[in-house]
Amino acid sequence: MRDEYDFSKGERGKLFKPDAQLNLPVYLDEDVRSYLQRQATAKGKELNEIVNEMLKKDIDLIETVK
Repeated sequence: MRDEYDFSKGERGKLFKPDAQLNLPVYLDEDVRSYLQRQATAKGKELNEIVNEMLKKDIDLIETVK
C-alpha cells in the first residue's frame, strides 16, 4: 500500500445513484429456512415470496392491533 494516493483527477459522485436501492441479506435459522422452503416448494413459489407474504400478514396484524 502506498503512503499517498493522487486523487487530483478523481471525479466526485461518478458512481452515485440517488435512486439506488440497497437490499440487505437476511439470514434465517436453518430450521426456519427448511420449513419455509418446504412450504414454498409445496405452493410452487420462491422462498422470498413466502417470507414476504408472512411478513406482510404480520405487519397487517400489528397495524390492526394499534
